[in-house]
Amino acid sequence: MDFTLSAPQRKIQDRARQLAQDRIKPQAADLDRQGRHPAEILTELGELGFMGLSLPKDYGGGGQDFVSYVLAMIEIAQGCMSCALIMHLNHTLFGGTVTSFGTEAQKQRYLIPVAGGQKMACFALTEAEAGSDASRMQCTARRQGQDYILNGTKKFVTSGQVASYGLVAASTAPELGAKGISAFIVDLENASGVTVGPLEDKLGLKATGTVDLTFNQVHVPAENLLGQENQGLKLMLRALDDGRIGTAAQAVGLGRAILTESLAYARQRQQFGQPIAHFQAIQWKLADIATEVEAAELLTLKAAWRKDQGLPYDTAAAMAKLFATDAAMRAAVEGVQILGGYGYLRDYPLERHLRDAKGTQIYEGTNEIMRLIIARNLLK
Repeated sequence: MDFTLSAPQRKIQDRARQLAQDRIKPQAADLDRQGRHPAEILTELGELGFMGLSLPKDYGGGGQDFVSYVLAMIEIAQGCMSCALIMHLNHTLFGGTVTSFGTEAQKQRYLIPVAGGQKMACFALTEAEAGSDASRMQCTARRQGQDYILNGTKKFVTSGQVASYGLVAASTAPELGAKGISAFIVDLENASGVTVGPLEDKLGLKATGTVDLTFNQVHVPAENLLGQENQGLKLMLRALDDGRIGTAAQAVGLGRAILTESLAYARQRQQFGQPIAHFQAIQWKLADIATEVEAAELLTLKAAWRKDQGLPYDTAAAMAKLFATDAAMRAAVEGVQILGGYGYLRDYPLERHLRDAKGTQIYEGTNEIMRLIIARNLLK
């Protein structure tokens, strides 16, 4: 088994690392405090090709493999989790899904500007009563002539306040429950009847805007149906399989950032006449963090590799997301403990890392749902 990265993969990893450490990380704390959308950073990510890294070259992407995307995501997340999440949303949840299921016209119109980073996109699946249970979806799309009429409200829409395009799930056959859901590309810039709610005041990931999107008699051209009518849930779940690999990569990057900060502090903090890194209690915490982050990275790269090879990867994606995000949360808790009182202060990054880590255990499928997916596939 060869774990050696190819020359193009190493080049992408190095470019992402340099950008994250030199340009993104120095801004991360201010972005978090201000809750500011990182528009300048995202523009730069687009210009350097990261917003469409593994999307097809014919549609504005970089044409790289998904492993390369994961390697880049790990590095960007070490600089700023919010920036990594927005990049991931554009690239994978919207861009990857349109790549897999879109028509040529849809790709030409919507994928090219998203892959190039000129336009932001969002993914709108969750509702107040439809989170893990999509069968309770209340948002509807009723066919009327050449349009679908979209009504309803989506919650927890990341980047909804800045997105030009949205991938929106709606019920086209309510009597069929989860089997009557369709997916649509909605031109949010030009659609009449779309209301963007206020920014949610979140625990972490504060530079990513999260809003409600309400649709009131919104006319969506029938040509914007993604895939087949009433097959939208399968399409959205496929998007989430890909998304879980990206979430795992974010968690790996976050874990590596926590380890870096914890090591640096343990080496310089003096107690009882020596650095606290000399104490076994601290060494064991560092060893546990390093081991779990390494294991998480291997699981994540394996899931990405399986996707690249055209092998089934839903279980691998769920395992990677489950383990990596739990590992990031454990690392954050221990990292704060290593820094002691300083870890509890906003002047130090561990406090932000702890808040950001919690979100990864929730979005794109809670870790309880990951365990259900893994168990269900084991018992088939």
